[in-house]
Amino acid sequence: MQEVVQVAQDTVVLGQHPGEDGAVSDATGTVVAAVIAFAAAVLGAVIAGMYAKRGAEAGGRKAVEAAFAQVHGQAAAEHWQWVRSQRHQSFAALLAAYAALDEVLVRITPETRGGAGLDEATGRELRERTVELKTKTSQLALWGPDEAYVLAHALTGKSMATVAALLQAASIGSPDPSADWSNYDHVRDQMSQAYASFLQRAGEIIRDPLQPVG
Repeated sequence: MQEVVQVAQDTVVLGQHPGEDGAVSDATGTVVAAVIAFAAAVLGAVIAGMYAKRGAEAGGRKAVEAAFAQVHGQAAAEHWQWVRSQRHQSFAALLAAYAALDEVLVRITPETRGGAGLDEATGRELRERTVELKTKTSQLALWGPDEAYVLAHALTGKSMATVAALLQAASIGSPDPSADWSNYDHVRDQMSQAYASFLQRAGEIIRDPLQPVG
């Protein structure tokens, strides 16, 4: 009887295998933890990749925008330099045209005032110089600035008035030659003053590194 009980007890002990359930639970927990860690790593990599991609795209857009801004700024600066060069050339051309007309007036006025009159060649020369001055003034209007064009236009107007006054004073049969020559001297002075005004402002504009655009 005692032997039977002892065998039964041994059987019960062998069937239970103490510690087996604990070992299985530990293994399962380890596997689950490993799976979770792997999933977290994969998810983290995906998220990091998304942010890296967005960062790269944003950085790329900023680089392209910066490049476009630089190109645009450089093109604008080059264009402004070209306009400035054209403006200075227009100033010089207008002053040269005025000097040519003034030279003719200085040359023929004493003889004409003395009663020599104007021959056809001299009259044609005056007209050509006047047309040239008007042409250069019109070209300056393309480049500005507006204030320079206003002064140039005034200079051209006074120059044309001076030529007209000279033709009137030199005409044969004038009822009052003295008054005609007095009027010529007056408009000639106005012409000189208009030239001085334009010359002064043109010089200031040329020397100014921040010239007005308009």
